[in-house]
Amino acid sequence: MKLNKLVLPILALAPLSFAQAAIDVLDAYARATPPNATTSAVFATIENSSDQDRILVQAASQAASVVELHDVIMDGDMMQMRQVENIVIPANGQTILKPGSLHIMLLDVQKPLAEGQNINVELTFANGEVQSLSVPVKKVMAGMKHKGH
Repeated sequence: MKLNKLVLPILALAPLSFAQAAIDVLDAYARATPPNATTSAVFATIENSSDQDRILVQAASQAASVVELHDVIMDGDMMQMRQVENIVIPANGQTILKPGSLHIMLLDVQKPLAEGQNINVELTFANGEVQSLSVPVKKVMAGMKHKGH
């Protein structure tokens, strides 16, 4: 009888523990900055294995004074970056944060981000879940230069 009193509450809480594992953040990285740059960005693939949409509502990092969720949109012939209130990760799907699209913007970077460093990034979801990540800093080329023959 005592065993049942212990097992039932644990089983009742089991769905909550599995819900916490529904989000996986893969291939996350922050863009390295030149010495005087004050902005950077974080990119990643966020996978949701739950049956409900998950909504990223906030990001934070000690590497920058301001951290915002951003998207890039086309306004006529101009690409414009804008802050968004949230980023939806669809049920049983994924959202890719990448250059020229959805990303986490780091504003007022405290010191240059150098390749080989890691920065801490905290993601907060609408359901209250918080995920802490250690994100490597990578040097990302803006474009490839081609030499003619």
